Amino acid sequence: MDELELLVDLHVRNERQGPGSADDTRRALALTGIRPDAHLSIADVGCGTGASALVLAQELGAPVRALDMLEAFVDRARARAEDSGLADLVHAEVAQMEDLPIAADSLDLLWSEGAIYNMGFAEGVRAWRPLLKPAGVLAVSDLTWTTPARPADVDAHWSAIYPGVATAGEKICILEDAGYAPLGFFFLPRSSWDAYYGPLRAGAADFRARHGASEAAEAILAEEEKEQRLYAERGEWFSYGFFVARRIDGA
Repeated sequence: MDELELLVDLHVRNERQGPGSADDTRRALALTGIRPDAHLSIADVGCGTGASALVLAQELGAPVRALDMLEAFVDRARARAEDSGLADLVHAEVAQMEDLPIAADSLDLLWSEGAIYNMGFAEGVRAWRPLLKPAGVLAVSDLTWTTPARPADVDAHWSAIYPGVATAGEKICILEDAGYAPLGFFFLPRSSWDAYYGPLRAGAADFRARHGASEAAEAILAEEEKEQRLYAERGEWFSYGFFVARRIDGA
């Protein structure tokens, strides 16, 4: 397996592929002001194995297009929808987030938890705005600094991995410049990171066994363990921020 295939194998069995929880999804949904309606048009971009799409479908009673570039994640999302009795509402499909098969001005809600980094926050919110209906809502979570300054090792680690990391204020300015009116924001709690890291730690031994302790597999586990240690020791300096904003006209 190449590195991407190994990463998929490490994550595909888990409920979520990044920090977050059903409670976080519901909290962000409350900030949108959107009420349950079977006629809503919703897309969950970078859906992973479908955790947030399932919550959205349950809470809103509307169809959700769950889109991800990785077929293994999409297959798992479909299976979870079936197991949850939501196969009629959660429709998972393979798609590239840079070229979404979604018509302009068609979405009431575009959702994306922990995935916009693949494009970059600024690039993603600008590219996705035309897909929303006028006054449609965007809800995204993304790696965010919790303070204006931070220790050099924390800055170096995340800036190398994700040059788009910024403070919440900077990202809200990006949203406003891109033609959105912010509706709300919150940082994910530590429990949402623990819920992500816990299954990864629990599955490490099986992952190692599946790949015969290969050098590539061990390198991936080492990077995961490094990130977990960084969060345990320095997590007060960064988190995922959840941003909710409405498309506005005239931008």
